[in-house]
Amino acid sequence: MDGVAGKAADGVAGRAAGRVLAAVSVVPALALCGWLLAGLPLLLLGWFRPLPMALLGGGAAVLLCAYGLRCLPGVVTAHRWATAAVLAVALGSGVLNGFLHGEQLIVRRDPATYAQYAVWLARHGSLPIPVGDFGGPDPALRFGSMGFYLVDGGIVPQFMAGPPMIHAIGHWLGGVSGLLLVPPVLGALAVLTVAGTAARLAGPRSGPLAALVFAVSLPILYTSRTTFSEIPSLILLFGGMNLLLDARTRLRATPFRPEPEPDEEPAAPARRPAPGFVPAVLAGLSFGLALLVRIDGLRDVLPVLVLAGVLVALARITGNRRAEGRLGVPLLLGLAVGATWGFTDGYVLARPYLAYLSGSLKPLLAICAVVVVLTAAGAALAPWLASRTGSSVPRARWLPGAAAALVVLVMAGFAVRPWVQTVRRVAVTPEDRLTSEFIEKTQIANGLAPDGSRLYYEHSLDWLFWYVGVPVVVLATVAAAVLAHRLVRGREFAWLLPLAVIGWTTVTTLWRPAITPDHPFASRRLVPVVIPGLVLLAVWGLRWLSGRLRERLEGEPAGPFGWFAARPWRSRAAAAAGALLLVVPPAITSIGTAFTPVNRGEAAAVAGLCGALPRDASVLIVERVTGDRLTQVVRGECGLPVARVGHPQGSDVPRPADVLRLAGAVRRTGRVPVLLAAEPEQLMAYGPASRVMSLHTRQDERSLADAPNGTWSLGIDVWTTVPTG
Repeated sequence: MDGVAGKAADGVAGRAAGRVLAAVSVVPALALCGWLLAGLPLLLLGWFRPLPMALLGGGAAVLLCAYGLRCLPGVVTAHRWATAAVLAVALGSGVLNGFLHGEQLIVRRDPATYAQYAVWLARHGSLPIPVGDFGGPDPALRFGSMGFYLVDGGIVPQFMAGPPMIHAIGHWLGGVSGLLLVPPVLGALAVLTVAGTAARLAGPRSGPLAALVFAVSLPILYTSRTTFSEIPSLILLFGGMNLLLDARTRLRATPFRPEPEPDEEPAAPARRPAPGFVPAVLAGLSFGLALLVRIDGLRDVLPVLVLAGVLVALARITGNRRAEGRLGVPLLLGLAVGATWGFTDGYVLARPYLAYLSGSLKPLLAICAVVVVLTAAGAALAPWLASRTGSSVPRARWLPGAAAALVVLVMAGFAVRPWVQTVRRVAVTPEDRLTSEFIEKTQIANGLAPDGSRLYYEHSLDWLFWYVGVPVVVLATVAAAVLAHRLVRGREFAWLLPLAVIGWTTVTTLWRPAITPDHPFASRRLVPVVIPGLVLLAVWGLRWLSGRLRERLEGEPAGPFGWFAARPWRSRAAAAAGALLLVVPPAITSIGTAFTPVNRGEAAAVAGLCGALPRDASVLIVERVTGDRLTQVVRGECGLPVARVGHPQGSDVPRPADVLRLAGAVRRTGRVPVLLAAEPEQLMAYGPASRVMSLHTRQDERSLADAPNGTWSLGIDVWTTVPTG
């Protein structure tokens, strides 16, 4: 009796641990959905303030979490140690990245742009950003700067509003220091989300391994330490997968009630939606809101739109008798709502940014339009097509093998790509020329031959070898081939959407990463889908291979789960060796930079700069690089009117006559003109200079041909003067 009771207790504890793992892997996405749903309308109204967001954003987050958790599958099995291990990995990730977080506040690349966007929203709660009074218009005044556009008399930040609305929470709770700690928290939540997806698709005991391999990968460490958009996007995308998998499990676990025959009295209409309806809506919402975080999310969610159409068509053909078909409409509904939020943000707040991306965005929009039309047509014509074809269409026996072979051939194509292609771009726009100059300087620093037209995209598969290791890539390819084979044969339907999203995004990202190719910066492109997707496939592939090996070693079939389960020592040793093969290569790549924080001291340097400027100052920046870096910093963190002074082509400093004219105009407004520059010599013509910033820190390496394994030094000096006369 004691043994039976002990087993029963273990079963109850396992179900409880499984429900905990299921819950913590969907709560991050649900909370972000609620926050973003309320945040965008309040921002458009100019009311993005702590109290309205606490009431509406916090309330929406709690409401979605409550509904989402009520709809978790009834039984989710897991061993207690597996859930505890996942929680430990997530906690360790958050603590490590929090302790070593970056401080990118001075605008040089995207993280500081996001940070300054968040600072402005947290302090003012509205857009556009006013330019301030400099005594009237002047042809030498420049209000825009790196990452911030001048549009219709106001300043508009470059990116989508989702990440800054999330990062603003930290600023409200702890100022700039609190803002800088939000990315490590999001990174820990991403670990939970990915582990939950692995537990659902590869078995609960695969969760800890997936969490560990994911957490030690350098791009995950990199984007979990500073204000990027990729980690929130990842949480929404994989959180949406988790919710949809839960919706399917709940729906299939509910006994089907057949529709009444024509001569039978119909049952009373159900007042509650069908099981799975709410989590499917929430899944679609999570996918759609990924557009509010990254406009590239439009590409990532295309397979979701196609799947929703397939499910609707399935339901129309089978009369709702197929469980999965009943999820199509709620999935599509949630996706439409979330995408509407993203498109509204892009049209109203981020239009200059989208115009800048028009070269790649317009083809993507055209692809989306074609997909929408084909999906709608397919769903509408599904019953007619089914009635015309019926069972007369033979099933080609070669299709499963062809699907598996296609997966292998695509990855082989990326492997041989460097030998048959060199990706180049001829600079034609000013932005292209700046990128070309940047690449040439980076090539010289890397000891490479200068060639600004090189983009290095042909080496994109090598990037994966660096960051997740050859074993993960090989196992993921094998797993994708096996799953494609099974899907074509009508099996593993739960994998249809994850495999479609991972495969589509991986292929399109590797073919055209669309980013400056220095690392670790370029590695961020792999974060939202590619790296977690390959890790997910690799742990499933390891479990599949372990099961086949165990069958050969023991001469008996493997259980449905448990490549970590108690087995004879040979199978356990093989599983442990496989796990080490997945963990060690990415850890080796990461070790060179994992324990070196970058950009430390920027927060103190900016605070010192703001403290040195008079409260009644209007700042004129008279040097090009300083203007790019500090215009929005002075405007947002120091709270002062600021403008750059235009300079002649080929020069980094303006004409003295322009500076003196603008300084006089500032004095006539009753404010004090203050000049900023990078060197005292640039201010000598206007008055005695004093240094207000002297920053010496470390920055990310810029590696083009090898995995990054260190950091570079960074020094920033700022001098100021008040012009005389």
